[in-house]
Amino acid sequence: MRAALWDEVKDRLNSLGSLLSGGQQQRLTIARALSQEPELLFLDEFSIAVDPVTTMRIEDVLQELKDEMTIVLVTNLVQQARRLANRTAFFLGGECVEVGDTEALFKGQVKDRRTLDYIEGRFG
Repeated sequence: MRAALWDEVKDRLNSLGSLLSGGQQQRLTIARALSQEPELLFLDEFSIAVDPVTTMRIEDVLQELKDEMTIVLVTNLVQQARRLANRTAFFLGGECVEVGDTEALFKGQVKDRRTLDYIEGRFG
């Protein structure tokens, strides 16, 4: 599955990075990071400006890897966090308001009402 990120851009190896699409750039960046076999992978909003098919491909790779390495994923997309995270931290205005098992949080087992508001789409 990891190779899937690389396979789609390897034919463009001699191209300038600026000629790659946003999705190709993102796949290449992640593939390069994974080639180093890291213990920790930090991804900040990886799906911004990436088409839905590419997002799904990247998510598939992350699903495969999440038991092999620590992945820190920053996202505003709560359903993406639910699909990918074992543990989730919710931040509001720079303050960490909740940390816990992802499925438990999404099932409403929260300590801070603001977490549930965010999960359920009530922002404010």
